[in-house]
Amino acid sequence: MKSEKGVRVFKELVKVSDVVAQNFRPGTMERLGLGYDVLRTLKPDIIYAALSGFGQTGPYSERPCFAMIAEAMSGHTRLTGDELDPQGPPIEMAQAIGDLAPGLYAAMSIVAALRHRDRTGCGQEIDVAQLDCMVSLVPALTGYNLSGLHLWEIRRRYPLARGFGGLFRSRDGGWVRIASFSPRLIESLKEFLGVEEVSIKLLEDKVFSMTRDEAVSFFVGAGVPVAPVYSEPEVVDDPHLMVRDMWVNLSHPTAGVVKVPNFPVKFSMTPGQVGTAAPLIGEHSKEILSKLLNYSDEDIGKLEEEGVISSTK
Repeated sequence: MKSEKGVRVFKELVKVSDVVAQNFRPGTMERLGLGYDVLRTLKPDIIYAALSGFGQTGPYSERPCFAMIAEAMSGHTRLTGDELDPQGPPIEMAQAIGDLAPGLYAAMSIVAALRHRDRTGCGQEIDVAQLDCMVSLVPALTGYNLSGLHLWEIRRRYPLARGFGGLFRSRDGGWVRIASFSPRLIESLKEFLGVEEVSIKLLEDKVFSMTRDEAVSFFVGAGVPVAPVYSEPEVVDDPHLMVRDMWVNLSHPTAGVVKVPNFPVKFSMTPGQVGTAAPLIGEHSKEILSKLLNYSDEDIGKLEEEGVISSTK
């Protein structure tokens, strides 16, 4: 898009598209002559989703960002460390939730904008900031605004605020998570164990007297929310996820056959499925330009030779 021909191709694609999604730093698309104000003149009802670290406005808007930056500034990194030791170091999240969660927000927002367009004929710009999205996923901030207390302080002062249970080690070295978050569940646990009071020490001893899988089966029988703490291969091999069709084998042009998570939500009328592997850069250039813009093989070949579009050759 830094070439005149590339800009022209992009604008032609916009005219036959519903959505433009980009995750450049704010101002980049405008400098390329492809900002929302320009694109809406080409297609007035275009949905323009701008994904960035800090949003299109505000004093931090031009800063670069990655998932862990948004996680740190939204409180997630400190809160994860506080679970272990409020006086200790912060702990980074194991996965890039700072990328995944804003991506989901963007997808939902695009669908909402399309529904609005269906009813009104109007397109719009969507400003999705990683930091904003990650802040919205920190209930502890509401707790702080209400009480003036850190989450770890709330949990120490009001132990039941985090529910009853925890992570418990089993005899074979595995781990079990028990979560009794209501009085009814605690009463059910008391009755099942035949005790007047349930303590963390009691649960620790009970779980440690069994293997991990035995402990899970035991507490399932009590009607208590319980789960084994899985490693990656155990997640992949879990029979429940297999019955739920949560895995699909895809053919990738360079990686071969790869097993990936399937679409997680089940639709009764329009079931979704992950049908293709992540594309290589330029993998679909020829298909898109020939079908949507009626470009000839010769036209596409010239664009590839000039470096205007990516090629998989």
